[in-house]
Amino acid sequence: MTRRVIQLLVGLVIFGAGCALMVQAHVGLDPWTVFAQGIALQTGIGIGWVTIIIGAVVLLLWIPLRQRPGIGTLANIVLVGTSMQLTLEVLPDVEGWLAQAGMFIAGLLCVAVASGLYIGARFGPGPRDGLMTGLHEKWGWPIWVSRFGVEASVLVAGWLLGGTVGVGTVLFAVSIGPLVQLALRVFDTRPRLATAPEAGSPRLV
Repeated sequence: MTRRVIQLLVGLVIFGAGCALMVQAHVGLDPWTVFAQGIALQTGIGIGWVTIIIGAVVLLLWIPLRQRPGIGTLANIVLVGTSMQLTLEVLPDVEGWLAQAGMFIAGLLCVAVASGLYIGARFGPGPRDGLMTGLHEKWGWPIWVSRFGVEASVLVAGWLLGGTVGVGTVLFAVSIGPLVQLALRVFDTRPRLATAPEAGSPRLV
């Protein structure tokens, strides 16, 4: 349990820091961060604080979908946005494509590793992931349809509000899935089936 709690908290803090690195790179963002950035630009509220507000609003959408949040869900809402905002306040400005690309890739890798950490801790999905699964369970939509529909909507809305859409958005879309899968192999806390070399029979490790 101690390992899982530490893994959850560290993962969420790193996740927020990784998002901040991608924001500061100015080469494109994932759909939800584009949406948060667009709202931040229009309201003057820090993007990290907007991220917390969006997470809370999305959590309210769980109610008609009959989803139940876990400890990890609530921690996700508070820690990711706070970490993002605090990290942005200390990050330096970068100039030139090489520096921007390096900062974006560092942020992407942080988000992937952090996702493996907090998902692997098994304390409940993040608010946005729970929305996707809720739509799937409520109306029977395939998960990919639910995710594509929601993320495409927030991406377009964020872009219209002034959020950054670019090559980083595409890179994030095509790489985050495989990277998170690799991270989960390392950080998943569930018992796994292994084969005992002596008997050749499965056992829990």
